[in-house]
Amino acid sequence: MNINNENVDKLCLLFSLESGLESEMVESESEMVESLNGEERMWRFLAPHIKFGKNALEYLKDLDGKKAVIVTDPGVRKLGFADKVADFLKDAKIKSTIFDGVEADPSTEVVERGVKVLREFQPDWIIALGGGSSMDTAKTMWILYERPDLTIEDLKAPVRVLGLRNKARLIAIPTTAGTGADSTWAMVITDSRTRTKMEFAFDEVIADVAILDPELTYKLPKQITADTGLDALVHAFEGYTNLWKNDFCDGMGIWAIKLIFGYLPRAYSKGEEDKIAREKMINAATMAGLSFGNSQAGFCHSIGHSLGALFHVPHGRAVAIALPYVIQFNAKKIPELYADIAKAVGIPEFSRDTMIKRLIEKIKSLMKELNEPLSIKELGIKREDFEKNLDGLIERAMKDSCTPANPRDVSKEECKKLYEYAYEGRDIDF
Repeated sequence: MNINNENVDKLCLLFSLESGLESEMVESESEMVESLNGEERMWRFLAPHIKFGKNALEYLKDLDGKKAVIVTDPGVRKLGFADKVADFLKDAKIKSTIFDGVEADPSTEVVERGVKVLREFQPDWIIALGGGSSMDTAKTMWILYERPDLTIEDLKAPVRVLGLRNKARLIAIPTTAGTGADSTWAMVITDSRTRTKMEFAFDEVIADVAILDPELTYKLPKQITADTGLDALVHAFEGYTNLWKNDFCDGMGIWAIKLIFGYLPRAYSKGEEDKIAREKMINAATMAGLSFGNSQAGFCHSIGHSLGALFHVPHGRAVAIALPYVIQFNAKKIPELYADIAKAVGIPEFSRDTMIKRLIEKIKSLMKELNEPLSIKELGIKREDFEKNLDGLIERAMKDSCTPANPRDVSKEECKKLYEYAYEGRDIDF
C-alpha cells in the first residue's frame, strides 16, 4: 500500500470487525472492498523488528556494524540518553558520533546539516533517538545519504523505488509514548524557505529495528505524557475507523485503545513510580503507530494539522480536541465501529447511540483527568483570531492527506461547522 501515489484519490475499505468483539458483519463482499482501477487491492503490513521491555536498549551491545550516527535533539542528549546509546555501541565495537541538531518541526536546513554529517562519517547504522521530530529528521537524512542524486524537492513526487539499505540501516528508539514514528513510514519536514510543511511517505523508510525501552520515558513531564499519550489514542481510533482499515490494523488499534485508557492516567499521575504504566504506554504508542501507519488517519488529524500549523498547538493536544467532535460526525456513517470500541473499553451494551455517547463521555473524562482542553476556545485562542484564521484552517484541513480516508465525506461547509462547534464545545448535530 503506497499512500503517496498521486493516482490514488481514495480507497474505500470497510472490513468486518470480528476480533472477538461480535460486531455485525457487513452484508456483502462488495461492501467490504471497493476496487481500485478495476482491480482488487493487495495489502501488506509493514513493521520494524521490535525489541521491547525493560533493558531493551541493551540490544545495541550485540549489534553488528562498524559506524553509527545517533540523530537526536539537544534535550534528549542533555538527559544522557545519546551517551548511553553510544556506550552500548562501543560495547559492540561500533564507532559512533552524535548529531543533536534536531528541532521541533524539523526543517530542510536541519536535514541538510545532518546529511553532511552522514556523508562525512559514512555510517552503516543511523539511529533515530527521541520523539517524532528526531524520527522524521533521521528518515529524511537517510534517504538523501543513500541517494545523493535526490533533493528534498524530488521527494514531493512519488518515487516508487528509493533503493535504500545499500549504505546503512535504520534503528528507531522513541523517548516519548505517542508519536508512533518508530513504526511508521512517513515524515513531515518544514521547508526552511517557505515555512510550509511537506509530507512524505515511502514504505522503504520503515525502520529495520524499533527499540522500546520504557526506562527512556520514566521522567517524561506530565504535559508531554498527556499530549503524546492522547496522540497515540487518536492514532488508534483513526487506524480502527478510517476507510483504508484492515484486519491487521484493527487488532493493533483496538488493543492500543484498551491499554491507553487503562494506563495513561497512571503514567500521568504517578510518573516514574509506575513503571508498568510507562511500559504499557510505550508499547501502546507503537501499536497505534502500526495501526494507522498501515492504513491511514482521519479528520481528527486534518483538524490537528491545521491547528498546529496556524496556532502552533502541540500535535497530540490538537488531534485530541478534535476527537469527540469527529466521532459524533462520523458516527452517522459508521456507528457500529464506535460501538465496537465502546464495548472493548468496558462500556455495557445498550443501543449504539447510547454506547457512542458514553464513549465520548469516557474520552472527555480522560482528557479532564489529564488537564487537557476540551474545545478550541479552551486552548486560549481568542474568537477574533479564530475567525480571522478560519478560512485558512478549512483550506488546510480539506487539502490534508488524511481527509480522503475519513469514513464520512466532509464538505467545505461541514468542515466550517466542525471547527465552529469545536471552538464552542458544542455537540455535533449534523
